[in-house]
Amino acid sequence: MARGSGRGKGRRASRGNGDRWFLALVGVLAVGALVAEFARAHPGWAAAIACLLVVLVVGGLVLRHRAIQAARLRFLAGNAQLEKVDRMTGTQFEHLVAERMSADGFRQVRERGGGGDRGVDITAVAPGHGRYAVQCKRYSKSVGAPEVRNFLGALANTFAGHTGVLVTSGRLTRQARQEALGAREPLIVIERDLLADWLLGTYSPLPAGPAPRLVEGEEPAT
Repeated sequence: MARGSGRGKGRRASRGNGDRWFLALVGVLAVGALVAEFARAHPGWAAAIACLLVVLVVGGLVLRHRAIQAARLRFLAGNAQLEKVDRMTGTQFEHLVAERMSADGFRQVRERGGGGDRGVDITAVAPGHGRYAVQCKRYSKSVGAPEVRNFLGALANTFAGHTGVLVTSGRLTRQARQEALGAREPLIVIERDLLADWLLGTYSPLPAGPAPRLVEGEEPAT
């Protein structure tokens, strides 16, 4: 009895949803007909109202974009210090890097971190239309050669055609730096010293055009 009653309630709820959608469709068609009739009878007023609506929509989008940018800059200003970066999780660090790239004018910035990221945490398109693939290492220790090799493997296969960027709150070992320098494709490395300047917005290591082979940081860790 309880199961039958449940099925009955489900059917009634489904019919209720269908009725609401039908009434909504009828309402939209009725409003559309009224608008069309008004435009036919008063073309001047219709054109003026249409222009006003366009201005309102565009203005709303501009204000929304500015609000997003302001919130992003506040977030970056509040998290740019390396002391705060050192207390972040890997996911939080990836989000910080993604926000910095968006603030620098990168488009289609996508955070991919997780089990299925295929060796890349962020993808983005530069202002000059170049594609970037970013690996983030929120490390208190040094980044070793195996991590660099794994990232280069992802760039050579799944993310071929992307400029690689390795961002770390630590530093590369000497062997890791040699791996980076020997990369066949362009590779940018942003280590701890350059990371601080980049997060503060005083230095931009990601060019819109062709990438350098390596962005030099401090002396490599041993």
